[in-house]
Amino acid sequence: MELLAGNFLGAIAGVLNAVLSLYFWIVIASAVLSWVNPDPYNPIVRIIRNLTEPVFYKVRKLLPFTYVGGLDLSPVVILLGIEFIKMFVIRSLYQFAGHM
Repeated sequence: MELLAGNFLGAIAGVLNAVLSLYFWIVIASAVLSWVNPDPYNPIVRIIRNLTEPVFYKVRKLLPFTYVGGLDLSPVVILLGIEFIKMFVIRSLYQFAGHM
């Protein structure tokens, strides 16, 4: 039973790691798109905006200092948060699964 629980936790950690890695690149794409001002009706641009803007808004609302002098630093805060989760939570899940 411990083996199954360990494998289950390892699988959850792997899926969470993959999802966070994908979202990391989506946030980077959104930041790059904000520099070039693409067509807002493009379906890919709309998907990226719909996936990132709610999170950016929450970061801006909770941490108002992330918008300084016309420069939006909320993507940087999100990228740092993703890296923290990957280093702490996912690594801890892998270690916990290995000890089961």
